Amino acid sequence: MLRQLETQLMTRVDAQLTAIGKLVSAIPPERLTTLIERQGSRVPLGLGELGLIEKGYVAYLAADGTVLRELGDPAGPDLPELDAATVAAHAGRPFTLHEPDGEEWRAMALPRTGAEWTGVVAAVSLETMHSTVNRVRAACLIAGSVLLAVLTLLGGIAIRAGLAPLRRVEETAAAIADGDLSRRVPEPAPPNTEVGRLARSLNKMLAQIEQGVAASAESEARMRRFVADVSHELRTPLFGIKGFSELYRMGGTEAGPALARIESESGRLARLVEDLLLLAGLDDTDGPALDLTPMDLRTLAADARHDFSALDPSRPIAFTGPSGGPAASAPVLGDEARLRQVVSNLVGNAVTHTPPGTPVRIGVGTSGSEAVLVIADEGPGLSAGEAARVFDRFYRADSSRTRTTGGAGLGLAIVRSIVTAHGGRVEVRSSPGEGAAFHIHLPAQ
Repeated sequence: MLRQLETQLMTRVDAQLTAIGKLVSAIPPERLTTLIERQGSRVPLGLGELGLIEKGYVAYLAADGTVLRELGDPAGPDLPELDAATVAAHAGRPFTLHEPDGEEWRAMALPRTGAEWTGVVAAVSLETMHSTVNRVRAACLIAGSVLLAVLTLLGGIAIRAGLAPLRRVEETAAAIADGDLSRRVPEPAPPNTEVGRLARSLNKMLAQIEQGVAASAESEARMRRFVADVSHELRTPLFGIKGFSELYRMGGTEAGPALARIESESGRLARLVEDLLLLAGLDDTDGPALDLTPMDLRTLAADARHDFSALDPSRPIAFTGPSGGPAASAPVLGDEARLRQVVSNLVGNAVTHTPPGTPVRIGVGTSGSEAVLVIADEGPGLSAGEAARVFDRFYRADSSRTRTTGGAGLGLAIVRSIVTAHGGRVEVRSSPGEGAAFHIHLPAQ
């Protein structure tokens, strides 16, 4: 930019110098001297009014280049040898003269004919032009320095503002590393920026991690509970067997009662082990081995009614359709032995968790494309939290280990696993004080 400015200023100086040179070459030196004396100035023809020119110089030359007369600035440039041939060679083109003190002059040599003078040289100092360029250079340096400082300051502010979300990410990561899995990365105002998308992705990942950790902790707690429950359930029959064996060996009881108690505890132990093996088989990735044959759930419903009557003859039993009305056929393709176990577990659950004489209803029939079997009681019912977990393995609504009723919390888990293996589903509808109704839905044939 400065080079272009210097070129433009030099062009302006050359234009002014050309005008001065043509003027002085046309005016005799005596008349030019008279004009200068009238103006009372050493600068000819008001050169100070030409903007970039403050000092001027005019020399009239003889044919051999001798300076015959000088006008203008007395400290003019040192002229090179300018004889008539050299002046003619310049042909009115401006050229630069370099002084020993570093000052530069712009000169123009023009031939003059018909007089004792054979040439005239007009020169102007470039000091003002160089001063202008230097001032512009200094202004550019100052402005550039100020602009660079401002840009550096603004850049620092922008960088700090841009890195602020990343610092929040770092703080969140540190808090999570310290165990606070509930922390989330604050999402910036523009959600479509790279940082905004990163924050959303991180928050989604953190939510999944928190859920996974919570699920893992819950599963671990449930497993510890299961191990404790199973240990308790296994220990009770094992201690019974051990105790009666030692009692009989010491002669403290007859063989009959001791063997009967040992047989009872052995059966209880075997049933618990069978339930665990059944659940393990139902969890097999290849699916449980089911012996599927055509059957009718109404047969299982009738057997359930007989079971209720046998276990508690005082219970009123209603035999209806799924939603009331008369019972109807409910043909399915199922493993009869496994489905009988489902019905047996539901009957045992109702008998165990409701007072004697509590009315029950057995419903069977079809609903759309599904065969439905319902076993409902009018017992104390379940809360919403208990109903949501009632089919979980190892879950017991009664958490006491010293209870005399109930098992290890596997019965309803077995019910759900068997029904699911048949391609169906089981639901519980219950509320406190209004009993519980278990609905089994299987694909109808």
